Amino acid sequence: MIVPKDLTQPTYTGAVVSIICCVFMLFLFLSELKGFIATEIVNELYVDDPDKNSGGKIDVSLNISLPNLHCDLVGLDIQDEMGRHEVGHIDNSMKVPLNHGHGCRFEGEFTINKVPGNFHVSTHSATAQPQSPDMTHLIHKLAFGEKLQMQNVQGAFNALGGADRLVSNPLASHDYILKIVPTVYEDLSGKQRFSYQYTVANKEYVAYSHTGRIIPAIWYRYDLSPITVKYTEKRQPLYRFITTICAIIGGTFTVAGIIDSCIFTASEAWKKIQIGKMS
Repeated sequence: MIVPKDLTQPTYTGAVVSIICCVFMLFLFLSELKGFIATEIVNELYVDDPDKNSGGKIDVSLNISLPNLHCDLVGLDIQDEMGRHEVGHIDNSMKVPLNHGHGCRFEGEFTINKVPGNFHVSTHSATAQPQSPDMTHLIHKLAFGEKLQMQNVQGAFNALGGADRLVSNPLASHDYILKIVPTVYEDLSGKQRFSYQYTVANKEYVAYSHTGRIIPAIWYRYDLSPITVKYTEKRQPLYRFITTICAIIGGTFTVAGIIDSCIFTASEAWKKIQIGKMS
């Protein structure tokens, strides 16, 4: 068996082609390795209640500042279509005085039922109603469900965070209309975490009681979407990574051999032409 001359005779061209191929293979290998290590987030939509073990409840976290309303006047009321009507909710809540006691920061964690309803910050639970309550406010946080801190997931988990109504009409009521969307995050191990995103629309108006007094409040009226958003972490399978690496190595060497053979053949032909001219 005669081995082709271009496979046995070392040349500068062959060395250059080999070096370029090694660099090219290293680049492709590192690119594939990066893609194999990195996780991909795949999202899907479906109709279902993902967290059936929650007992029909949703955790809520609210943090709001009212710089011109005394803490003794601030209260949280909760009501929904299942008949719940709670005035002055105080469990897991805290009031922090602001502006030398003239204002208040309300922080609370509570649960709501998975039915349409509302919760609102108002003076309804106060023993004596103020003459002109000032409902200007700044919302630091309003979130539902478990807290998700995933860099690859961009969602409206705290859509009202940073909402500034400090220069609005002090006697105005504020309506925030929320559409809550169940959200599931599943990591590589299959562990699921349940949270909620929400969209919001708002309006501002002056509300009067049956006695003609202005009693403003900050309303959060919510309804749940039947659509669930699911985020799933996925990684490229090992067998696909190995197959790709083998294809890179084999393909690169094959193409390199063809290129080197063509260059060698052309070089030999050129040498024969030069020798023919000399003779």
